[in-house]
Amino acid sequence: MTKKMPPTPMLDQLESGPWPSFVTGLKRLAEGDEGKAHSGIMKSLLGQLEHSYQTRKGYWKGGTVGVFGYGAGVIPRFSEVAEQYPESSEFHTLRIMPAPGFFYDTKTLRQMCDIWEEHGSGLIALHGQSGDIMFQGCRTDQVQPAWDKLNEMGFDMGGAGAGVRTAASCVGPARCEQACFDTLEAHRTIINDFTDDIHRPSLPYKLKFKFSGCANDCANATQRADVAILGTWKDDMQVDQTEVQAKVRQLGRKEFINQVIRMCPTQALGLNDDDTLDIDNKSCVRCMHCINVCTKALEPGKDRGICILVGGKRTLKIGDLMGTVVIPFMKLESEEDYEKLLELAHNMLDFFADNALEHERTGEMIERIGLVNYLEALGLPLDVNMINQPRTNSYIRTDGWEEEARKWAGRKTSAAE
Repeated sequence: MTKKMPPTPMLDQLESGPWPSFVTGLKRLAEGDEGKAHSGIMKSLLGQLEHSYQTRKGYWKGGTVGVFGYGAGVIPRFSEVAEQYPESSEFHTLRIMPAPGFFYDTKTLRQMCDIWEEHGSGLIALHGQSGDIMFQGCRTDQVQPAWDKLNEMGFDMGGAGAGVRTAASCVGPARCEQACFDTLEAHRTIINDFTDDIHRPSLPYKLKFKFSGCANDCANATQRADVAILGTWKDDMQVDQTEVQAKVRQLGRKEFINQVIRMCPTQALGLNDDDTLDIDNKSCVRCMHCINVCTKALEPGKDRGICILVGGKRTLKIGDLMGTVVIPFMKLESEEDYEKLLELAHNMLDFFADNALEHERTGEMIERIGLVNYLEALGLPLDVNMINQPRTNSYIRTDGWEEEARKWAGRKTSAAE
């Protein structure tokens, strides 16, 4: 076991700025429990990290590490400088699937910490962009014992590799008054039905589901999920004009106009002379800004449901992509609604499995084959609400397109002759 803290002059510089540093956390684990196994692991890790900074090179390589019955969930990391830093020569990560909405009680968290101090480095990340609880830093011989105890607590292994990944959901109706659907129930329903696809990867590449109760998108679904399910509403926004007037008095008329009226992306709001709000609900795009500023005065409408987007992801082959709307609105309340959502999700996965290229995300597949072909394959009708900026596109009739196409083909043939 490493006896003392290695010198880390370059890492120390990361603690000198105004922001919290991960280096401080690593040092706390290394120094806090002298004599425990995880203390030696973290000292060795700090030494290797300092070495990487000095040489400007990473020294981690992959391999194969897993637990019985699962094909995914453990991220193997073996050190290429194990002779210099033996205690951290194996630093595997266990991805554990969290509860929907990231709900835990203190007893659960303390039990997790005890397990990881016994079997791992003590380093836990809540949560990575994967959505998982990341138990980081474990030797190969401790992976199975650690997993067995976490599984006994009722937790399951998260996704990794080319399969369905761990889903993420916002706190939803459990704590948020703006939620337009039950994000927690939708999350549970989808994941329970795709468990085998999470644990045994069999896709061209990864596929993620995320659930946000409204357009505030606290689950970061639009940017990071292949299938993003966002809450929305179909009818008029609910307005309490008395509270609107109170908000105007609180902010001042000029500031209310600056913070609310002028910030509306479609200019759907107006302030009347008596300080009541005038809303053009047909132009409202449900962005949530006015509701966020005037939480007592404004609420989502009563006819609530979900909007489904596909293709969001980070940089891979063609750069970052935002999700594209494929279903502008559908209800999600009854058992039949959930069955419809599950059927659509399975169709999306099956089409992705059959048509995506190796190491290609859903968004990249759609860019390659075209959105129209994707919608046609899933049996989804085209909708004007799928257009990014419908108010800047002229209205075009489509009922005469076939005739115009024949005319165009005839002109092309004549020109060739």
